[in-house]
Amino acid sequence: MKIVCKQKDLAGATNIVQKAVSSRTTLPILEGILLEASNGTLKLTGNDLSIGIEKKIDIEVIEPGSVVISSRLFGEIIRKLPSSTVEISYEGNKVKINCEHSKFVLTGQDPLEFPELPDVSNDNTFDIDRELFKTMIKQTIFATSQDENRPILTGSLIELADKTLSIVSIDGYRLALRSAAVESENNVKVVVPSKALSEVNKIISSSDSDDNKLVISLTDKHILFEIDDVKVVSRLLEGEFIKYSQMFPKEFKTKVEIDTNEFLNGVERASLLAKEGRNNSIKFIVGSDTLEITSNAEIGSVNESIDIDMDGNELEIGFNPRYIFEALKVIDSEKVTLEFLSSVSPCIIRPADNDNYTYLTVPVRMAN
Repeated sequence: MKIVCKQKDLAGATNIVQKAVSSRTTLPILEGILLEASNGTLKLTGNDLSIGIEKKIDIEVIEPGSVVISSRLFGEIIRKLPSSTVEISYEGNKVKINCEHSKFVLTGQDPLEFPELPDVSNDNTFDIDRELFKTMIKQTIFATSQDENRPILTGSLIELADKTLSIVSIDGYRLALRSAAVESENNVKVVVPSKALSEVNKIISSSDSDDNKLVISLTDKHILFEIDDVKVVSRLLEGEFIKYSQMFPKEFKTKVEIDTNEFLNGVERASLLAKEGRNNSIKFIVGSDTLEITSNAEIGSVNESIDIDMDGNELEIGFNPRYIFEALKVIDSEKVTLEFLSSVSPCIIRPADNDNYTYLTVPVRMAN
């Protein structure tokens, strides 16, 4: 193998596929990146057997071939090379990397030992605007669980039915649901690991392509995301996802409309005192025209007052401020609505101007 390419293109591609390289594995080959050169293209692949990422770049191929090379070392070398032309050759078991006055020789590994990415057929495929999908991930992924004892909740449910795509994340204390209309007759119900969705989100954010389409394909065990010249393949999580529709209260007795930024800033300031307390909680005192946010700690207290429009009963209810703050950060609407049934029932937060996002969080019990 012998190729010539631009340092900038190679560094960018390496950075993308490295996200799928395992740092802790019993298979040394998985610590490497597979390089495959042919027909004017270099294909780079990382694969940790749960997620695989493939990226193609245009290069000059002097002699086609393939090799597996240490991801960590190769990535560091390419990033630190001058912004110039890089020549890479592989012969025997040695990989030579030359760029201006820098010359490296690394040990390569047999590409035949590198596991192939799963073949995800195009039988079950649909597409969606990638910026919309990025927003859907942003508004839900933070509510996935970090508890490996409940692996199904470490991913997000992706559900497509009746031309509506939904992403749902639950961690046991809160639920985030984002829906959007798509032009697809497909029916889909799968749980995707949060790591895969996070990487898709980053790749979309870094893309400067004019093509704004994201193509999603599925089998019964894997999902494939195609973004320009990048493919992300992830295994699906097995198990039954929580029947989330049953978690929503069927009625509410208090409804509040409030300015999103004022509410966000008030919660953030009140949380400064909450962090100093034993239970790290804040209290909402919902009145006829104001919402008071309070918190008490041994070191002091705080009281924030915000004007609201309220229908229903006054009440007092406590929350973990992080569970409120993280939801408000991802809502773009100027105002949000809060719905309460009682001081011990979940609170529902929605944008005031649309119904495509719903967030639920459970309260905490407050000391008198």
